[in-house]
Amino acid sequence: MANEPSPPEHPYDQDYFSSGPYANVSFKRFSQYWWSNRYYARLARRHGPPQGRVLEVGCGLGHLLAWLAGRYQVVGTDVNAWALEQARRDVPQGQFLQLSAEDMHPLEDASFQIVIAKHVIEHLAQPERALREFSRLLAPGGLLLFATPNLDSPMRERKKERWIGYQDPTHISLRPPAEWLAGLRAVGIQPRRVFSDGFWDAPYLPRVPAKLQKLLFGLPGGLQAVFGWSILPLQMGESLIVLADKA
Repeated sequence: MANEPSPPEHPYDQDYFSSGPYANVSFKRFSQYWWSNRYYARLARRHGPPQGRVLEVGCGLGHLLAWLAGRYQVVGTDVNAWALEQARRDVPQGQFLQLSAEDMHPLEDASFQIVIAKHVIEHLAQPERALREFSRLLAPGGLLLFATPNLDSPMRERKKERWIGYQDPTHISLRPPAEWLAGLRAVGIQPRRVFSDGFWDAPYLPRVPAKLQKLLFGLPGGLQAVFGWSILPLQMGESLIVLADKA
């Protein structure tokens, strides 16, 4: 349809993880990236079933699933063939498939106790199809862990075109939280808890040292990540995070 967003011109490949929003990302232990994956894995363990199968849609390099592989059977899907090669090497006990989030039909209905979609939905030209796939794959009583840029972040207005959600040209489906929540309910997934992750994209203010801003703005989100909390409201973070149940 004429009004639908177009897929990005450049394919997802090795360069994706060294350019754009990843250009200055450290993958080392105790980096912000490391803490993020540890945090989402902790949310899955704390709020999901204690055992079973976990699917991460858009798993990238597989680093989040590495945190869960000891307890669960883990499966990752992605369109990036290079990233999947790295994931297979680093998480040998996992299964990694090159599939689009909008069509994962090789995977059986209701075959996962936990489905994780961390910052993948905004990359899709047809996100409603992906939401239906999440619902189809999630077993009754299973947990969906969903995250996407938070258009209700007050820092979006402050940073304008420099806001983190706008820095990746493959973010072609950015929507307000209310629309995503309505979309989940429409496919039979009921949000249980809705929260955010803090202001981690400092600096936000002029004439204030960046390191000081990172400390002050980042403290609430940092504490939440360390302790595995899910308490920050949408007005206090850059991401919409949803814990939801299959009806």
